Amino acid sequence: MAEFRMPSLGADMKAGTLVAWRVKPGDRVKRGDIIAEVETEKGLVEVEVFEEGVVDQIFVQSGEKVPVGTVLAMIRPEGMPAASAPPEVPQAAVKEHVPAEAGPEVKPGLEVSHLPGQPPERRIRVSPLARKLAAELGIDLSTVQGTGPMGAIERADVERAAAKRLAEKAPTPSVSEKPVPPTMEKPAATEFQIGMRRAIAAAMSRSNREIPHYYLETRIDMSRALRWLEAENQRRSIKERLLPAVLLIKAVARALGEVPELNGYWIDDRLQPQEAIHIGFAISLRQGGLVVPAIHHVDLKSLDELMEALRDLITRVRAGRLRSSEMTDATITVTNLGDLGVEKVFGVIYPPQVALVGFGKITEQPWAENGMIGIRPVLTATLAADHRATDGHQGGRFLEALNRYLQEAAKL
Repeated sequence: MAEFRMPSLGADMKAGTLVAWRVKPGDRVKRGDIIAEVETEKGLVEVEVFEEGVVDQIFVQSGEKVPVGTVLAMIRPEGMPAASAPPEVPQAAVKEHVPAEAGPEVKPGLEVSHLPGQPPERRIRVSPLARKLAAELGIDLSTVQGTGPMGAIERADVERAAAKRLAEKAPTPSVSEKPVPPTMEKPAATEFQIGMRRAIAAAMSRSNREIPHYYLETRIDMSRALRWLEAENQRRSIKERLLPAVLLIKAVARALGEVPELNGYWIDDRLQPQEAIHIGFAISLRQGGLVVPAIHHVDLKSLDELMEALRDLITRVRAGRLRSSEMTDATITVTNLGDLGVEKVFGVIYPPQVALVGFGKITEQPWAENGMIGIRPVLTATLAADHRATDGHQGGRFLEALNRYLQEAAKL
């Protein structure tokens, strides 16, 4: 028998709420199948299983909040007889039950609600995260158009409805009226935003407390890379064009191939290098906060495959549909704040990772080469690394390799 436990979906996570099961006892599962949905302070996560077999027993029901490590279900190898009695399963702490609304289950992970004043047959499907956000923003779900599976209302749908309502409420001044300057007061933070900031603060506090950081930076002439990218995109349709961020992510993966010590975890007081390169890419959320899901096997992907993976990841992050492996598998983090006008990024390592790469804005700067001075598009790249795992010599080799690969973008 294999135990399926509440996963740790980040260094800051202590507990999670089981939102829904996508399987029932007797169902066959294989590695990579999504079998449950868990809500954390950073949103709703689809949890994958890493065993093959048959779901034997389920111990935690929808709506229960349990600590990380709690046994949620048992999976038996196919062909083994079902357990005659539930085994004693140790729980890390007392489960906190969150009452779930009554109603027939239409699709795992979705709540079903009656529309106000409508007959029971008229129902809407809504994800738990969307319901929570709608309650916080005061959005009537009966007015929201769902774009999820089977017309389900998702978080992005609620956000659009909130933006539309705000626009409709904005007063239109008459000809004789003087426009009223907007108030400087900011809306109160929602429960989701407060939880997100709390989770980020916990992880970064641990990082600053436990990790001896060292920082390096280098300037990179991006003229060759940008010329190649412009010429390449001219041959492509708009939908197939590449973003500069794709070149940066792929160049990081290639450089890690030369300095693998930066690709791994610090666990049990030692460096554990990882063969697979799963790059966590920091993505900001519209309602505040950020998540850092992993793009898997970046070194094995072409630029086109990487662009497609990045688009898909951003779409699902904004819709609140991340997988558990994307929240836990990152072996290094990349953060790019260039689009916000930031020229240098000095990041904080996300434990148990041992490095973070930061990219700023590409700016026109004086550049000397072969005794000649000109103006070049220059990118500042920074490295934050764990001094327990590497030192400045290895960090410098990584940045040198990163620069070299970006000078040959066509070979990425």
